[in-house]
Amino acid sequence: MRPADFPDFFHRAPPPGQSRVSRIRLDAAGRFWDGGELVRHEGVRDALATWIKKHPDDGRYILENGYDWLYLEVEDTPCFVTAVRGGPPEMDLVLLGNQVEPAPLTGWTLRPDGSLTVLVRGGALEARLLPSAQSELGPWLVEHEGGYALRIRDQLVPITGPDGRR
Repeated sequence: MRPADFPDFFHRAPPPGQSRVSRIRLDAAGRFWDGGELVRHEGVRDALATWIKKHPDDGRYILENGYDWLYLEVEDTPCFVTAVRGGPPEMDLVLLGNQVEPAPLTGWTLRPDGSLTVLVRGGALEARLLPSAQSELGPWLVEHEGGYALRIRDQLVPITGPDGRR
């Protein structure tokens, strides 16, 4: 069993001399920083992206790898969609960290700046589509009730505005 499998995992004190608050930051472009240094190692970036979760008590973003956890700063969304795969009607989302998951049938939102977000990881986290990924949505995009929707797995999935309306 891993430490994360125990119910008190998130209540344990950090190791002596350590803090749960890190210098790690995820910026609005989907880049990780450690202090003032850009994290350049692809394997480290991918690992960090897969470890992002919400703390179960306070809802703050954390990095959790099953053995330890710490807080990180997130400037925008905690996840990013880097690519869209498949062909209509199927759609998979490639997340930062090379995780692939089926596109959800709910949770698509158009922001005032024109970027799209979607709920990923079973609806637990918000992901912003990077411009390259957003430009790949054309084959699924349809006009619907004065707005837009995506046709995914033969279902019409509305894209709502930031106010929750289409």
